[in-house]
Amino acid sequence: MIAGILFGFAPLAIWLYLMLFRRGFWLLRERDTMRLPEPETWPPVVAVVPARNEADVIQRSIAGLAAQDYPGELRIVLVDDQSGDGTANLARLQGDDRLTILTGAERPPGWTGKLWAMQQGSDHAARYAPEFLWFTDADIAHSPDNLRHLVTQAQSGHKTLVSLMARLSCKTAAEHFLIPAFVFFFDMLFPFGAVNDPKSPVAAAAGGCMLARRSALEAAGGIAAIRHNIIDDCALGRAMKAQGPVWLGLTDRAVSLRPYEHIADIRHMVARSAYAQLSYSPLLLAGTLLGLFLVYLAPVLTALFAWGVSQLAGWLAWIVMAILFQPILRFYRLSPLWGAALPLIGVFYAAFTLESAIRHWAGRGGMWKGRAQADVKAEGGS
Repeated sequence: MIAGILFGFAPLAIWLYLMLFRRGFWLLRERDTMRLPEPETWPPVVAVVPARNEADVIQRSIAGLAAQDYPGELRIVLVDDQSGDGTANLARLQGDDRLTILTGAERPPGWTGKLWAMQQGSDHAARYAPEFLWFTDADIAHSPDNLRHLVTQAQSGHKTLVSLMARLSCKTAAEHFLIPAFVFFFDMLFPFGAVNDPKSPVAAAAGGCMLARRSALEAAGGIAAIRHNIIDDCALGRAMKAQGPVWLGLTDRAVSLRPYEHIADIRHMVARSAYAQLSYSPLLLAGTLLGLFLVYLAPVLTALFAWGVSQLAGWLAWIVMAILFQPILRFYRLSPLWGAALPLIGVFYAAFTLESAIRHWAGRGGMWKGRAQADVKAEGGS
C-alpha cells in the first residue's frame, strides 16, 4: 500500500514541480529568434575549429564559416588534432585566404584533446587581436547569418559568452527515439532561462557553437583554467558566467552534420561523459539511477498494475511527462505520440549512464576519437 502510494504520487509531484517551478524549461522559450538592434560597429572575430579525423564533414563546416555574411573582420583557425584521415588537406581545398590550418602539437599531461586544440587555436588567434573567439565544432554547419546574430546577442548587454544548442541530426529511427530527449534532459538539468539569468548560479553552454568575449575569457584564466574537464562546454559556461552575463539558446542556424544511425552511436555519445556529470561518484550514480526509475518507470508500473488513486496518479504522471515533451518534439518535427515513449527513453538513458560508469571503472572513461580522457586531471597532478 505504502509502496503503491509512493510510486504513484511521488513521480506525479516531481513532474508537476518540473512543469511549474523549473523555469519553464520544457517550453523552449530561449531561442535565437528574438530581433535585437544590431551594433553600430562589428568587432573582429576569429573562429577556432578543433578537428580530429573529420574528413567526412570538414569541407561542409569550413564552407559554412567562410560563407558568413558578417560585416566585420572574420578569420578561421582550424586546429588539426593529429588526424589520420586527411582532414587538414580536405579543409585546405576551401582555398580561402582567411583560413589558417595549424598542425596540433602533442597533448600535454592534464589536458583533454579538444581543449588542448582550442588552446592552440586561441593562442594563434591572439595575433589578430579579435574581440571575440568563436569556438565551433568541426561537425557543425552554420547558416550565413549565424555569426551576425551571435555578435548581436553578445553585444546586447555586453555578454561574456553566447552559445547555441545546434539542431542535432534527427532522421533515423534511433534519432527519433533518443535525440529529442537528449536536448530535453540537458535543458531540464540546466534550464536555459536560469543560465541566462545573471542572478542565477546555474551556468552551462553548448560546445558546438560558442562565441566568447576574449577579454572575459582571459580574465577567467583562459582555456587552461578548464583544461581537464570532459564536459568542457559547461565548464566554460561556469567560468564565463563568473565574469558576466551569458546566453544559451536553441537554434536552427547551427546544424550538426554528424548522423546517429544506430542506438549504439547515441549510447557512445552519452556514455562518454555521463559519469563525469556525476563527478565520478558511485553514490551520485546510485541516486541518479534510483531517481530515473522513480521519475520515468514508476509511473508506467503504477498506471498499468496498481489500482485506485495510485493508479490514477501513475496515469497523470505519465500524461504530464508526455505533455512536457511536446515542445521539443515539435522542434524536431516529430509525432506527438513519441511523448508516450518517454518512460522507455528514460530507461535507455539510465542504461547509458550506468555504462558510462562501467567504462570509467574499466579505464575507458571519456573516450573521444580513440582517446580515453577521464583521468586527465590526475594525469596533470592538479
